[in-house]
Order: sequence, then C-alpha cells, then structure tokens
Amino acid sequence: MRTHTGEKPFSCDICYKAFKSKDYLRKHKFIHTGKHPYSCSVCQKTFQLREHLDKHVKRIHKEEKQFSCPICQAVFSLKDDVDRHMKIHTGERPYSCSVCQKTFSQKNNFKRHRMIHTGQRLHSCYVCQKTFADKSTLAIHRRTHTGEKPFSCDICQMSFSVKGDVSRHRKIHTGECLYSCVFCQKSFRKKFNLKRHVSRHMGNNPMLASNALME
Repeated sequence: MRTHTGEKPFSCDICYKAFKSKDYLRKHKFIHTGKHPYSCSVCQKTFQLREHLDKHVKRIHKEEKQFSCPICQAVFSLKDDVDRHMKIHTGERPYSCSVCQKTFSQKNNFKRHRMIHTGQRLHSCYVCQKTFADKSTLAIHRRTHTGEKPFSCDICQMSFSVKGDVSRHRKIHTGECLYSCVFCQKSFRKKFNLKRHVSRHMGNNPMLASNALME
C-alpha cells in the first residue's frame, strides 16, 4: 500500500531521510559507516552494497550491450541507462530545484545540486575523514589515496582517475577543440589556454577573465 500512498514511516536517525521499508533504511544506514566491503575483481573499485557491485560489473565490464538508442544507436548494458541517455535527445529535464528553480535531466545530478542549498556532507572518507556531499565525489577523492586510475584512453592506453579526464584527453588525438573564446571565437583544447587567452582581451586581469568564462 505504501507504493500508492507514498508513506515513508522509517527514518534514518543520522540524516533523517525517510524510507518505505526497514530493508531500505538498513541499506541506507550503511552509507554512514563508510565501509566498502564489496570489491570488483576486474578494476578493484569497491562498493557498499552487493547490488551496486553487480550493476557496476554488468554496466562496465560485460561486453554484451543489448540495449540501443533508437536515435543515435549508442549501446548500453542496462535499459535504465538507455532511458537516462534518451533525455539528451528529448531535452527532458523533469527534476526541478524548489530553491533556485534550476532543472536537471538526471536524478543524481539533481540530488547532488540540492546539497549546495542544504550544506549536507553525509559521505566521509574513511582514510582522512574529509566529507563530501555525494558518493561520486567521495569515490573520486578516494582514488587520491589508492592511486586507482580505472579509466584509460583506447588510443594510447594512458590512464586516468576521472572519466571526464579521458574524454578531454582524447581530443589530443582527434584534434577537436572544446573551448571557444566569447570575444573572437578562437578555440582551444585546454581550458587553461582559453583562460590565458581571454585575459588578454580583459587587459591581463585574471579576475575579469574568470568572470568572463563564467558568463
């Protein structure tokens, strides 16, 4: 019945997040322990819950990708990934912040954004105790302790700790320029080079250059 009523009678005594069942609450409370007992045998990435490990293995390491996007033919291991991907094409942004009205296409990005307003930092590094607003940022941080670099370039095999760094790095091979000057449209492969270039338009004032890049 709680599926229909939306009732969530079970509340976390640490962060007060509410859940429909005791089982969901039990799994959630494990987040606050900082423990990651489940480890991927392929890349050694660790997880707090077994189902998260299983989903990771299927999504990242299994070659079988049976779900495809009907628009661009990108392929995925999980149907949920196709559904999330489709929002790129539809422009759908169903998640809206009640504080600043900013909208998001992905639920995870929306939840991460809300932490800006609440100031909550529920995820703690068990090595240095530094706290973070979301699990993904914590996972990236933990690689500074482990030295793990699970993402590699398929052209030169150079490895990276953050997936986005691989995408930026591959532009070196393709010659694609990601960053464009708002004043003269000259383009650059690296944001640092764009910032240095823009500062010349702004009279070599780094503060004005940074503001121009933010607009």
